[in-house]
Amino acid sequence: MSRLEDAKKKYDEIPVPEELGIRIQGLIEQSKKREEKNMRDTRGKGNHRFYKWGLGTAAAVLVVFTGALNGSTAFAEEAYQLPVIGPIARILTVSSYTKEQGQEKISVEVPGIEFITENNSGLSQQVNEEIQSICNEYAQEAVKRAEEYKQAFLDTGGTEEEWEKREIQIKVWYEILSQNSNYLSFVVKGTESWTSAYSEERYYNIDLNTRKLLTLKDVLGENYIQKANESIKSQMEEKSRELGIEFWSPKEGGFETISGDTRFYMKENGNPVIVFEKYEIAPGAAGAVEFEITP
Repeated sequence: MSRLEDAKKKYDEIPVPEELGIRIQGLIEQSKKREEKNMRDTRGKGNHRFYKWGLGTAAAVLVVFTGALNGSTAFAEEAYQLPVIGPIARILTVSSYTKEQGQEKISVEVPGIEFITENNSGLSQQVNEEIQSICNEYAQEAVKRAEEYKQAFLDTGGTEEEWEKREIQIKVWYEILSQNSNYLSFVVKGTESWTSAYSEERYYNIDLNTRKLLTLKDVLGENYIQKANESIKSQMEEKSRELGIEFWSPKEGGFETISGDTRFYMKENGNPVIVFEKYEIAPGAAGAVEFEITP
């Protein structure tokens, strides 16, 4: 790919914030109202042509401003000073690869966060290095587990021919869970097709205003533990009926309380969603269980 094509690809991939569109749409509406007034005041000759020119100019402002935002880091940094726009960030696929190692088919997709503005207190580098490490470590450990599984299979009477018929897939990837002017939430996942006993899910929640990783305390306040515990216990009864399962009691290893390390992600509406993985607080039939908490 040429440098020009690469630059165009990067330009096309940069999302335009909703607030920016709203602000520019406001400019268009203002322009439209001014030109309508001019039409009424001057009563006629040449007005229609001038009116069309006015709307065209306002639309051109949208195109030029959006293009400048997407194409120029310096311009984006100036635009960040406008309160309505806020900081701009996006998730990129930093690297991806697929390979076969014996019977193991490995697929890895490594995400990275990128701020258009550089003033992010080193957050993007910190998060990206951690994600890279997690993805690589999970893939390596999964291959080791698959090799141990193969040895156990052979030791218990299985044959090489039977083993070769098995399909062992190791996958590491990411999903964007929500993205708006205030928050960016995504999860990095690792799974293995031959077992459900091993999986990895690491959630990242970024406050785009402060450019810091969010905590439940940031979202729910000082009494976040009590507030979340009460909400979860209340929802468990309803979920038990919906899912047709009984949550484990605290004595059985079930839910007791959240902590500062409890996993969560942010919804578009600004509510945190606490996530318990499969088998953590209920039988496997329940799968992963989520609880949305209202601040």
